[in-house]
Amino acid sequence: MADERPGAIAWVDLTVPAATQLRDFYREVVGWEPSPVDMGGYEDFNMNMPGTDVPAAGVCHARGGNAALPPQWLIYVVVRDLSASAAAVEKLGGAVLQRRQRYCLIRDPAGAVMMIYQPDAK
Repeated sequence: MADERPGAIAWVDLTVPAATQLRDFYREVVGWEPSPVDMGGYEDFNMNMPGTDVPAAGVCHARGGNAALPPQWLIYVVVRDLSASAAAVEKLGGAVLQRRQRYCLIRDPAGAVMMIYQPDAK
């Protein structure tokens, strides 16, 4: 995660069944250079800016904890307090679709999804 200030978009990734195919697609279309990330039995990919080791995005397999993620570009937005933000989602007509220690996949009242992320969540 690059920018960990509250409100910042800290990361973006794509989780799909055919991550290797999409890795190659984005390498050719936008010039990103893939770097494998060991996921314990398979590899996801950081997609690096051309000629660097600086990640621009991730391309991930829809496996394990990612199996239920929608096949779309998913932004990760930093929040100060994950529990408070998740409660606000539900209070304001959204839904928490998945919760992990530091992340929540949420759906807003219009149906759009995103991940909220607390860097120092305990």
